[in-house]
This record gives sequence, C-alpha cells and structure tokens, in this order.
Amino acid sequence: MSSTPDIVTVVLRTPDRQLDATLRPSLWDEYVGQSHVKNNVQVLLEAAKKRNDMPEHVLFYGPPGVGKTTLAHLVASTLEAPLRNTSGVAIERPGDLAAILTNLEPGSILFIDEIHQLSRKIEELLYPALESGVLDIVLGKGPSARTVELTLPAFMLVGATTRVAQLSGPLRSRFGGGVYQLDFYSDEDLRAIIKRSAKVLGLDAPSTVVEKIASRSRATPRVANALLKRVRDYAEVHEKELTPEVCDAACLLFGIDPLGLTKDDRRYLQTLQDGFKGGPAGVRALASALHEDPDTIENVYEPYLLRLGFIERSSRGRILTDTGRSYLKS
Repeated sequence: MSSTPDIVTVVLRTPDRQLDATLRPSLWDEYVGQSHVKNNVQVLLEAAKKRNDMPEHVLFYGPPGVGKTTLAHLVASTLEAPLRNTSGVAIERPGDLAAILTNLEPGSILFIDEIHQLSRKIEELLYPALESGVLDIVLGKGPSARTVELTLPAFMLVGATTRVAQLSGPLRSRFGGGVYQLDFYSDEDLRAIIKRSAKVLGLDAPSTVVEKIASRSRATPRVANALLKRVRDYAEVHEKELTPEVCDAACLLFGIDPLGLTKDDRRYLQTLQDGFKGGPAGVRALASALHEDPDTIENVYEPYLLRLGFIERSSRGRILTDTGRSYLKS
C-alpha cells in the first residue's frame, strides 16, 4: 500500500456531494478547458468590476457535466457576490419567481439551471426584471386587478441549459453578456482534471491509471470525477493499489468499456440494430422500446454516441452508422 491511506480514509467520511463541491475548481487557473468561454467571461467580469457595475446576464449551454455550474460559481467568486441556485423546473408559478427575485441581496448572482424548462408565462415575467430591474406583479382578479411594479436589487442572471434550442428567441436575446457553448473535453484536458482531483482526494494515481480513467470518461469532467471515486472505492474495498489492472477490474464490474460506454449505451445500439434494422428510428419509438423517456434518450444516451460517430440524427430518425455496427461486432 502507498503512504496515503490515512488521508484517503478521512476523505471517504465526507459525503459525495461535499466531495463534488471540493473537487469543483474555485479559481480560474484551476478550471481546465473551455478556453474561449473562460477568456470571454473573464473579460466581461473584469470590465464590469472596473466600472463598479453588474455584468450583463450570460447563458451557458452544452451537454451535462461539462462545467456550466462550475462557471456560475467562478463568476460569483470573481465578483465576491452571493450565489443563489435554482432550476427552471422549480419555478412553477409567478409567485415562485417573485419570491426568488425580491429576496436577492444587492449584487447577487442568480443561477438558473435547465433554464429552458421555464414556462412562457414565467419567461415574460422575467423580461422586465432582466432589462429594467423591475418586476410587474398583478394583484387581484377581474376588473379590480391592478399591477404593482417592484424595483429589484441589482443582480446578474447566469442561465444554463442542455437544450438551448428550446429557449425562446426573446429570452436568449436578454443575455447581453453572451451565449456560450461548452463542448466535450479532450483526453488531455481530462487527464489534467483527473490528476488534480486525485490530488484533492489524497490519491496516488499513476499516469497509466489517469489515462485509463480519462479514456472511459465520455469526454466529460463530471463522469471523470465520478469514475475516479468509484475506482478508488474498488481499490479500497479490495485493499489494493491504484494500478491499471485494478482500474480495468473496477470498470469491468461497473460495466464500463474502454470507450466509456455502459450497458445502457450498448442496449441502445443493439436495439437500434436489432429492433429497427439500423434505422431510421424515431426518438419516441426508441424511447418506448428502451422503456426510457425521450428526453433521457436525447440528453443522456445520444450526445456521446453522436460524438463517437456510432449514430446519426436525420429528419427521418436515428441511424446506426457503419462505425456503430463495427463496434457491436467487436
């Protein structure tokens, strides 16, 4: 065993959600990848600080787990501002939005995850809040109804979504600070992230282990950190060092192959091949065959399979490519 077990044991007592917060970069220099987005946002924030003003609202979009929430935390940290977290699905009624906005501290950052899930009614209520810093509340009903305009404290909205196409044009136009796309990560960037996370966890992770975890991480930092923790757990339970062989054995147990595909991914590909003769197949038909929700198919299964070139999306549906067929034969 290495000389690090005592450190690891202490870390293992911490709940995973706290570990996730610990692994999240707290400085811009620790944030790996997405250089174009990072550089643009830093300019936006520094310019606003020099003017002693609130930055304009920004929107981040991209696949799950590529750093949208982390960017919101870095924005708040840079501005030394309070961060209020919520999600589009949690804001169901106008009163929900009013309660959130009126209780913000001046200079706060409001982070709305999955902002595409806001209803059109909530969106329309949000427009004057973003443009003019006011909130129009309707009191009463019928002929006696009246509108009260509330002045809101200055705030910056950071929106995040995996489905940017579902945002209305008027809402997208309110993000004057920019609409930024976050993409999948390179293996090189993933290796840097895993090395840092291993250091935070007190793990002695050889480069060969880091390489294996990176190649199985679906080009996504969240997956990389989760897999690192699970491989760590496997090594701890079996009282073994973190070696390439242990990593392989752990991934075999978890059902993760060298490309990072899981049994669910393989089931998707197999269903497309056997059940739909390789396609084209509509997403709802696939979802029904897999007993999954169409949103899960589009947001969880397909982005990485598209990146690998195993499937194509056409106007007629999903199609299994020759590369995907070769993978199933291997």
